[in-house]
Amino acid sequence: MKILLTGAAGFIGYHTSLNLLARGHEIVGLDNLNDYYDVNLKKARLERLSRKPAFRFVKLDLADDAGMKELFAREKFQRVVHLAAQAGVRYSLQDPHSYVRSNVTGTLNVLEGCRHNGVEHLVYASTSSVYGANTDMPFSPHRIADHPLTIYAATKRSSELMAHTYSSLFNLPTTGLRFFTVYGPWGRPDMALFLFTRNILEDKPIDVFNNGHHRRDFTYVEDIAEGVARVCERVAQPSPEWNSASPDPSTSRVPFRLYNIGNHQPVELMRYIEVIEECLGRKAQKRFLPLQPGDVPETFADIEDLARDVGYRPATPIEVGVRRFVDWYCEYYQYRSKASD
Repeated sequence: MKILLTGAAGFIGYHTSLNLLARGHEIVGLDNLNDYYDVNLKKARLERLSRKPAFRFVKLDLADDAGMKELFAREKFQRVVHLAAQAGVRYSLQDPHSYVRSNVTGTLNVLEGCRHNGVEHLVYASTSSVYGANTDMPFSPHRIADHPLTIYAATKRSSELMAHTYSSLFNLPTTGLRFFTVYGPWGRPDMALFLFTRNILEDKPIDVFNNGHHRRDFTYVEDIAEGVARVCERVAQPSPEWNSASPDPSTSRVPFRLYNIGNHQPVELMRYIEVIEECLGRKAQKRFLPLQPGDVPETFADIEDLARDVGYRPATPIEVGVRRFVDWYCEYYQYRSKASD
């Protein structure tokens, strides 16, 4: 199939592009290459993708109404995988307007492109952050998620709601995927694993928020990519069991679905740090700090729907995933870990 993949130069977009290319699809990768983090890292991902004959890159901002309209009209995509977004929970406290431009206006332009050009299925990235103030574990897509704690989470929840209206008004099949704490090679420099690894190697302290009492459903990026690819190939359908008197938020009488993608095995933050230390052969200098605004103490994904509908459960243990990240980091940045000596 011919697939538009937005955010192709990003962390998850890069790995998902590789997965879809390996399945024989043609990928048109879109990205605006903004400078939220090191553009050279984004360009390095794109350089590797551009070696694949079935990959083409388009530099374009999602919020460019005319550019997006022209792209959809010209290319006539069969499916769309929408992963582009202004990412980062904490940065949304500093620059909320960038989140609305990218995550709300940008998603609206994607929805409009799909609506007017016969796209068969839109798959888009959401986040576990939409669960916000919820504490009933594991987080289930069948329960209401209307108490987000950050603008980032609110914009992602908005994307889910907008997608449902397009499924309802225009019969556009849409599937939203709530990702849980994604990590792995080629990761973003603002993410915990990247920050911890860099600081430990440079003998700098690491910031351990919530005094180390976090529990996270750490999910390896290639597991995420596999889940996205499988969902892309399974077009959302209306649910015959949906009941308007007791509405299930994850389904609808129209072609709309929401899934969690997580490892379904929450890990203590201190154990995560231990694994990084073991892979690097160095001990971290830890600076214990309180819970950050917008952070939640724990995440835990209920993935039964994903397993049932597409036959897939992420399962890479952190001992394997962190090792792969550390190996990539040391090679890419030309460090040598003591554990490899």
